[in-house]
Amino acid sequence: MAYRNKTYVIFDGDEDMWAYGFMKGWKQSEHIDFDFYDAHDINGIRDGSGEETVKRRLRERLANTKQAIVVIGEKTKNLYRYVRWEIETCLNKGIPIVATNLNGSRRIDDRCPPVLRDKDAIFVPFRARIIKYALDDFVDNFGNYQGKGDNWHYVDKVYRDLGLE
Repeated sequence: MAYRNKTYVIFDGDEDMWAYGFMKGWKQSEHIDFDFYDAHDINGIRDGSGEETVKRRLRERLANTKQAIVVIGEKTKNLYRYVRWEIETCLNKGIPIVATNLNGSRRIDDRCPPVLRDKDAIFVPFRARIIKYALDDFVDNFGNYQGKGDNWHYVDKVYRDLGLE
C-alpha cells in the first residue's frame, strides 16, 4: 500500500465551496495553527468530465488518503452522486472521518448524511482549532473508536481547553 498522508475533504461543491476555501485559507495563514495535505491537489478534474472519469480520479485521490473531513451544510444529506459515494468509499477503506457541521453543532444532527450515521465518525463544529484537534486526536486513536458504530463527539472540557467556549 502506498504511504497515506493526505486529507480528503468531502463537501457540497455547489453550496459549500466557501468552507473548503476557508480551510485552505487557514492552512495558508501564519496566525492559525491549521495544516493538512490536501488530497484534492492530486490529479485535476475538468468540468464536464463524465461520472466514471470523476470517480476514477477520486479513487486515485482516496488511495493517498489518511483521513477525511466531511463538511456538513444545509443540503449535504441530499447529495448522492458524489458525496454519498465518497463517504461510502472512505468507510469501506477504513478511513477515519471528521464530520464538521457548518451550523456550529458539536454533535450529529439532522443535516448529517444518512450513510454517515452510526459509522464511527466524530462530529465537530466548523472551527479550525477543533477540526485540527480531531485530525490529530481522533485520527491517531481511530483504532479505539473503529467498529463501535457510534456518532462520536468531544466533551465540553475539550472545547474549554482549546479556548472555544
